[in-house]
Amino acid sequence: MIELNDVSKTFTLHNQGSTVIEVISGVSFSVAPGECVALTGASGAGKSTLMRMIYGNYLTQSGSIRIGDVDIVQSEPREVIALRREVLGYVSQFLRVVPRVPTLDVVADPLRALDVSAQEAQARAQSLLTLLNIPERLWSLSPTTFSGGEQQRVNIARGFAHEYPAMLLDEPTASLDATNREVVLSLIEESKARGAAIIGIFHDEGARDRVCDHEIDVSAFTPGMAA
Repeated sequence: MIELNDVSKTFTLHNQGSTVIEVISGVSFSVAPGECVALTGASGAGKSTLMRMIYGNYLTQSGSIRIGDVDIVQSEPREVIALRREVLGYVSQFLRVVPRVPTLDVVADPLRALDVSAQEAQARAQSLLTLLNIPERLWSLSPTTFSGGEQQRVNIARGFAHEYPAMLLDEPTASLDATNREVVLSLIEESKARGAAIIGIFHDEGARDRVCDHEIDVSAFTPGMAA
């Protein structure tokens, strides 16, 4: 479902004499449906950079990144947008939403973008917000007014609203209490059971051991950092 072949990334520092920094080189691995792979490695190894490349936020200097039958590296922007809407979900560490949009609509939005009825989309959003212990009195408010932990749970609810065939999870259990951590791990397990291919960054070793089938040490592809 997800396949990387000989992927490399460089950054050019234009304010430093156009110095070219090689971030990662020669990354190759695949993720099957129903499998969760963890990206591991020391801080600065390029885990988040690699995840942003898979999502299409960062350009790739070489190689291919295939999600299903779509190569992100060669795709036009409209193809990437369609892939994100239908196939590839991404739960980042930070909630980015339009101000003043109610929380219920924020969570339901991925389904509305797929022409799911307002009633069905809101019912799914309500179910997830309840599951993640966001009080109903907050649903009509913008999540931009919430605490960091509440925003994280809204972000998770939004990320799991649609049953994406492929998912990227960046620290999904960070800063969560034990109850909500368990909810998130259960959502990941349910997604695997229905056949989602998942790539995650988990600093929570217990969470990683529980839901991940394999680990990819990104340090092995980082120039100057590989053992």
